[in-house]
Amino acid sequence: MGVPYVPVLGLVGTDLLKRRDDMVIAVDPFDGKTKTVVAKAMRPDVAVFHAQKADRHGNVSCGYEAEVVILAEASRHVIVTAENIVDRLSEKEATGAFIPGIHVDTIAHAPFGAHPAGCAGLYSPDKAHMAEYVAASQDDASFDEYLRTYVLGVKDHDEYVERFVPRHWREPTRAVGE
Repeated sequence: MGVPYVPVLGLVGTDLLKRRDDMVIAVDPFDGKTKTVVAKAMRPDVAVFHAQKADRHGNVSCGYEAEVVILAEASRHVIVTAENIVDRLSEKEATGAFIPGIHVDTIAHAPFGAHPAGCAGLYSPDKAHMAEYVAASQDDASFDEYLRTYVLGVKDHDEYVERFVPRHWREPTRAVGE
């Protein structure tokens, strides 16, 4: 939005501000007494989204409603991976949030690119893999091993899909997520 800070409701009285140096309590300038938290505006260098569909012009249909448009507008660069790439996508054809191509720098075709999370309307989260991720995130050594296996241990996205996305999800005759 181009502003230096933004009010954030619901944080006054929490201990969050003890751990954050980008938020402070301020008095409402209009009534002079109500206290609210204000957060320093962030301008991410890069935002990365996975979506149901994108077109060759960078227009994106996320398939879900979210704050992705705000994040895309705020970021210096936006990369979108998508389940499907089409020739042309209009806002009327979009499902969920629509990010106009003016905010997108790069799109890449990445079927099952949200795995192990789900992709709205296309496939559910991979519960077994998510459980493995949560267990691995409990300590640095386990998480390092997880990264070596699932991130650093594959040469590209196609190899990741082949090795780790359940085979029956990739068969076109079955409903994905079953």
